[in-house]
Amino acid sequence: MIDPALADSGLDDAEDDDFDELVAPDDSLLPEGRYLDRELSWLAFNQRVLELAEDETLPVLERANFLAIFASNLDEFFMVRVAGLKRRIVTGLAVPTNVGRAPADVLADISAEAHKLQLRHAAAWTNLVRPALGAEGIAFVDWDDLDGEAKAELTDYFQTNVFPVLMPLAVDPAHPFPYISGLSLNLAIRIRNARTGRQEFARLKVPPMLPRFVEVPSEDGELRFIRLEELIANHLDDLFPGMEVLDHHAFRLTRNEDVEIEEDESENLIQALEAELLRRRFGPPIRLEITDDMDDVTLDLLLSELDITDQEVYRLPGPLDLRGLFGLGRIDRPDLRYTPHVPTTALAFKPGANERIDIFKAIRKADVLVHHPYESFTTSVVAFLEQAARDPHVLAIKQTLYRTSGDSPIVQALIDAAESGKQVLALVEVKARFDEANNIVWARKLEKAGVHVVYGLVGLKTHCKLVNVIREEDGVLRSYSHIGTGNYNPKTSRIYEDFGLFTADPQVGKDLTRLFNELSGYAIEKKFKRLLVAPLHLRKGLLRLIEKERKNALDGKPAHIRIKVNSMVDEQIIDALYRASAAGVPVDVWVRGICSLRTDLPGITDNITVRSILGRYLEHSRIFAFHNDGDPQVYIGSADMMHRNLDRRVEALVRVTDEAHIEELLAFFDLAMSPETSSWHLGPDGVWSRHAFSEVGAALVDLQDRTMSQIQKRRRARAVR
Repeated sequence: MIDPALADSGLDDAEDDDFDELVAPDDSLLPEGRYLDRELSWLAFNQRVLELAEDETLPVLERANFLAIFASNLDEFFMVRVAGLKRRIVTGLAVPTNVGRAPADVLADISAEAHKLQLRHAAAWTNLVRPALGAEGIAFVDWDDLDGEAKAELTDYFQTNVFPVLMPLAVDPAHPFPYISGLSLNLAIRIRNARTGRQEFARLKVPPMLPRFVEVPSEDGELRFIRLEELIANHLDDLFPGMEVLDHHAFRLTRNEDVEIEEDESENLIQALEAELLRRRFGPPIRLEITDDMDDVTLDLLLSELDITDQEVYRLPGPLDLRGLFGLGRIDRPDLRYTPHVPTTALAFKPGANERIDIFKAIRKADVLVHHPYESFTTSVVAFLEQAARDPHVLAIKQTLYRTSGDSPIVQALIDAAESGKQVLALVEVKARFDEANNIVWARKLEKAGVHVVYGLVGLKTHCKLVNVIREEDGVLRSYSHIGTGNYNPKTSRIYEDFGLFTADPQVGKDLTRLFNELSGYAIEKKFKRLLVAPLHLRKGLLRLIEKERKNALDGKPAHIRIKVNSMVDEQIIDALYRASAAGVPVDVWVRGICSLRTDLPGITDNITVRSILGRYLEHSRIFAFHNDGDPQVYIGSADMMHRNLDRRVEALVRVTDEAHIEELLAFFDLAMSPETSSWHLGPDGVWSRHAFSEVGAALVDLQDRTMSQIQKRRRARAVR
């Protein structure tokens, strides 16, 4: 194990003073146009998700789930990224994008690419996934496909469960065009008054609280479903008695739902956020999805009333809003899903025969690195906090919370600890996008229980994943710490791949004490020994480590850089990697989503390899590994290589010092980068190509299956010993 005392990852004052000189080589050798557009790169990421839905070798219910993920991802992209571009154009703040292009031009490119992807998405459902489900006895039918008996039973269901909650809204001189909420599915209906002969328009919202796919009664064991909007559309006469229904079409509107809060030190952040959440409901429209059979009269009315342009209209075949496919998760067909992975308990936290595990004792022995979801979140992180809550020797618990759930055992553990008289600090990030309302609810729940709840620093989001437990042992206070790459959320921990480090290293304890003091009070702490902390020092620390690899390569020493992130966008980091590659350093980048780094610049990127892996789990961990002339420096943490993470968030990376943990992290990384592993490769012009099969057609290694297998073998090997 590396001596933690030697694992100083901070920048001394002298080093900080001359840092700019240290990492400011001549950039004149770096060409113009050396970045990929971040927005188009995100669309390329979602295309990779779509390719999984199109893959006929995957279980068909998983393919349907990937279609739903694609739809959900694209909704968020429009609500945030596209909305942001439009807002900057409208307000006159249209600064060039990361590739130097005007936002209006990028918006046009996004529209063209998004149109292609949405058509491909619709075709994947209609031509690939829906027929494959049908072949497995899960059929999606239209009203005209049904016999009289099935129609009668569905009519009964409609009258009992659907009709009472429907609210048709007429549009006429006495009834203005109604407000259309974001992401709602609607029917635009044209009707004729049988008495006057006048044509009218009505809007009907498809109730979001009802199942999107209604099960059709069947006697032969086949599962059959009909879309809720299809069921409603065939009972419109019940809603408009005495009227002639002329036509109906589905449509769906996306609004700008990003939250913009102008923080001021004198205002109440919670009140400001609640007010902004109310405004979010009325954000301007940014996308209108319609079925391909919508007539021009109806479309012209929608365009006029919603004040939306032709470019923002997406005319699609097949059903709108395939997020509804998430509902297929309730179907009990394990044969049509991935083979289950059962998380194991981390070896260090595995109790012996007839004993109860003491988490603190295990951490005192040595640092513990846990890999979720392969190793259980419940028997590690949750167990750690629950033991801390009930342990009479624990005096204080400090924790950051970015995304969790109100019924979380973690929230309950903090409440239990506070109610038992312990000092408990919860730093709640109420500005976590799309979780704002949720976070406000359980932040207030924590406050009522006596937890000290703070909301971080003005102007910064607190994104780091930290727990610090202070325990009295033989009259001395000892710190037990956890630094993670993922949220303290037991639900997402089952599907997000993340690492967490438990340590009793007193230096980490001091670092976290200083950091929590900065977050909850007025301390301004610059020096951290085993952490790299944004926004002050994380980028500088990484640039310094990259530059050291570059210099080692120029001096003829071995060098290697490995970085695993969700997004790689920051220009300073990318330029540093370009310089390192040009000096001969092998640079391996493993990125899940956005990547503005190119691999096609001769003489610059010859040593850069970029891979992406998507699968049953969302690759979420961040790893930064540097060869350091044979003394590897390896970090894990919460930060992506984006401006917001490095400049506008509180992030933390912790240096991993245990040699076995370093070996595990590097082996995991090397498995991902292996040509024998299934992955996407970034090639010329920012095009990603999938490599899932060998030249002879054999399936390449699935990283997530292999990792699960390796961890289970490790556990079995210990049991044998």
